[in-house]
Amino acid sequence: MSDKEKINENEVLQNEVKENVEKDDALEKAREARKSMAARSAAVKEVAEKTSADGQVAVASGEAVIKDIKFKKPRAKMNGWDWAFVICNTIFLICFCIVTLYPVLNTAAYSFTDGREAILKNVHLLPKKFTTAAYKQVFEMPGIRWGLLTTVGRTAVGSILSLAANALLAFIISRKKFLFRNGLSLFWVITMYASGGLIPTIYLMTKLHFVGTFWVYVIPGMVSAFNILVLRTFMDGIPESYEESAQLDGAGYMTIFAKIISPLCKPVYATIFLFVAVGHWNSWFDALIYNKFNIKLTTLQYELQKLLASLTQKTGSADSGGKTTTQSPTTSIQVRSAATIATMLPIICLYPFLQRYFVTGIQLGGVKE
Repeated sequence: MSDKEKINENEVLQNEVKENVEKDDALEKAREARKSMAARSAAVKEVAEKTSADGQVAVASGEAVIKDIKFKKPRAKMNGWDWAFVICNTIFLICFCIVTLYPVLNTAAYSFTDGREAILKNVHLLPKKFTTAAYKQVFEMPGIRWGLLTTVGRTAVGSILSLAANALLAFIISRKKFLFRNGLSLFWVITMYASGGLIPTIYLMTKLHFVGTFWVYVIPGMVSAFNILVLRTFMDGIPESYEESAQLDGAGYMTIFAKIISPLCKPVYATIFLFVAVGHWNSWFDALIYNKFNIKLTTLQYELQKLLASLTQKTGSADSGGKTTTQSPTTSIQVRSAATIATMLPIICLYPFLQRYFVTGIQLGGVKE
């Protein structure tokens, strides 16, 4: 073997030794790194366990402290002007309630008071010598029952038909695509300030054969320009996104009106219904003009008006003849009070059923513009 070959073998051996040494060093470094990583992970676990334990202790101690603390709602500090406003406002509202309720309670007390005590006018809030003679005299009139039935019928039928007609017309002119929107609105506004007069109205009702029928109470006043404008103003405030989304689903105008617009218009519907119902309930002049001689078609208000007129004539004739009215079981003030309470009570009972609809803003949150 030559010297060159020996030198080459020695170099190969040296290289192998170096590679083995480097491998050993790398293995040792890897082991040390693993050990250090394990130590670090153990340390992290210990720290986490300690932190969680400390946190649980802190939470438990905090809950115990919170239980011991009695929280009070913060109150805004009121100065002298605030207290003065509260006191004045309270006094004003109490006085307003007294002024509003006293006439009603006084009228009710007179209606249940004996005739002699009523003549002395010494009745305030409570009746003296309780009696129901005035109510018996009111409801024993020959035409009062027919008048009550007619009034209830015209109030129910007339209010429903009037609300339906006004709502449909208001929906039509509230659509921006409707061509004659402004023209019709102007035409109805003019009718609020100018009318044909009483004689042409009676002549028209006669030619239409409404005189002597029930429909003379319903059809002539079924459409009101004021109610249409109120409904149209409310419908204009409803977002157009409701209608556009319904049209994308294939809904027509009647479907949009019945299922989208009308549910959103419940507050204004209730208001208009109440206005129309009160007008029908208190109406008596149309009965005097059209159905005066038909006792089955007179209204309650007309019959009560006849009763009050007859009592006024009797009182006047008795006073002119020198007779006192204390001998009669009822007096005009009693009957007038009983008629007032009987007329007012049904409308008062109607208010609670419509009060929950007097709320605005039910369409808020339906569509985000």
